[in-house]
Amino acid sequence: MIEPHAPAPPGAPPWTGPALLPVRPGTGRFLVLVCVFVCAACGLVYELELVAFASYLIGDSVTQASVVLSVMVFAMGIGSLGAKRLRWHAAAGFGAIESALALVGGCSAMALYAVFAWTGGWGGVWSDGPRCLLVAFSLAIGLLVGAEVPLLMELIQRIRRQDAGGAVADLFAADYVGALVGGLAFPFLLLPFFGQLTGALLTGTVNVVAGGALVLGLFRHDLTRRARWTLLLVSLTVLGVLASAAALADEFERAARHAVYGTDVRVALQTDVQEVVLAGGTDGKPLDLFLDGRLRVGGRDERRYHEALVHPALSGPHARILILGGGDGLAAREVLRRPDVRRVDVVELDAGLIRLARRDPGLSALNDHAYDDPRVHVTTADALCWLRHRAPEAGYDVVVADLPDPGITASTKLYSQEFYGLARRVLAPHGRLVVHAGPVTTRPRVFWTVAETLRAAGFSSTPYRVLGHDSGFTPGPDRSAGATRAPHDWGFLLATPGPTPPRLALDPKGPHLHTLTDQDLTADEQAARRTRIDGLPPSTLVHPRY
Repeated sequence: MIEPHAPAPPGAPPWTGPALLPVRPGTGRFLVLVCVFVCAACGLVYELELVAFASYLIGDSVTQASVVLSVMVFAMGIGSLGAKRLRWHAAAGFGAIESALALVGGCSAMALYAVFAWTGGWGGVWSDGPRCLLVAFSLAIGLLVGAEVPLLMELIQRIRRQDAGGAVADLFAADYVGALVGGLAFPFLLLPFFGQLTGALLTGTVNVVAGGALVLGLFRHDLTRRARWTLLLVSLTVLGVLASAAALADEFERAARHAVYGTDVRVALQTDVQEVVLAGGTDGKPLDLFLDGRLRVGGRDERRYHEALVHPALSGPHARILILGGGDGLAAREVLRRPDVRRVDVVELDAGLIRLARRDPGLSALNDHAYDDPRVHVTTADALCWLRHRAPEAGYDVVVADLPDPGITASTKLYSQEFYGLARRVLAPHGRLVVHAGPVTTRPRVFWTVAETLRAAGFSSTPYRVLGHDSGFTPGPDRSAGATRAPHDWGFLLATPGPTPPRLALDPKGPHLHTLTDQDLTADEQAARRTRIDGLPPSTLVHPRY
């Protein structure tokens, strides 16, 4: 810290003593600490917003969080070093940094979404433009956030000199409390009430107002008249940009959504769990269901997927059936085609998706109003927690795991050895478990890791895969349109407890299927077996392998 009579570097103004404040020194220190609190909250919101957006747009939330946070922390260190050159002009430098941070952080979500929507998605290598933009925003925000605390330290020392340890303790206490508030405000206030785009813009507005008010109100005598007017005009310009972007956010989001999903979007809502988008489904158009940007139901291939998922498992006893996931009601529709089914329990995490499957005319028509059937009983819960704490033991003839792809970090636990051990506990001795295990052709290692995880949990499984014909989006978690021209598929594993794998066949007494025959199943099993990879370790909760 600069001593009161330390010589100034060449070209810097000499030390002139305590700052000339319009308030008492104690009040001035309090206002600086309030600004530290606000800036820390805003900085953490920017970090969380980048992590959330990267996880949503790219997937693999662990990797995205690691990249964003590590780049930002590194950049904060560089920013702190760079701020040493500004400490002789701490007030002007802090005001400029807050304006730049508000502009960059506030507009980051909109810029990322725009690049994603209008450049055709995210590619598979880090040199791709959108991914580089994510790293660039992380770097820029980290540099600016890192420069804040040294300058605020200089400003608080200009009010009243104190020992370095005491000043650091005061600033970091305010900083950490602000980070706590920002970390809680993002998931519980900004995201549910304002969304990612408007939430980031609102955070930028708070940021520039706090920084500008501190410098122009409390430290205005440290600035020349020209510097004051310049900072005021810059702050007002940033506010104008953020306000204009907020006013256009809804229109921008609609345009970007159409660029991503096409022009047939009918429903777009953010539930407590995920973003749900419905496209088509009326006027004879096929319905597409997107969950967090990933195609979960493709109207042209929907029946092919659900018939292959459900009906091979129903070739044995099937009076009581448990569906894990499948909130769209389409797996339940296939199950209910069997009149001898007595009870169907659906465990779905997203209550908003259940409501949509009941009420939306396109989706409810597609699932044949499955939730109106008295045999269907719905529980809103996490599948793993439900199996662990609330599920009846040895009660189900069939368990259908219609869950997100194992490649999505959030669903990795639903493809773990522990999860399958709990599923085995609820199966009757003759019961069958069928698992959607992701694409076989493009990710055979993931598929066969699921098979090995089932084996480790005491199951024997039979693999098969079904080709899809839908175009535009690849299946499962891969969100990039046209990223590959290879025919996509869905991989399934039919499993039973014990050492003997189940025979893959359709029940001859079952209903007529539109897309599946016994000959198809035989070919599908052989095609899946040709991709086999041996020696893979199972996936567990503490050591996920996907």
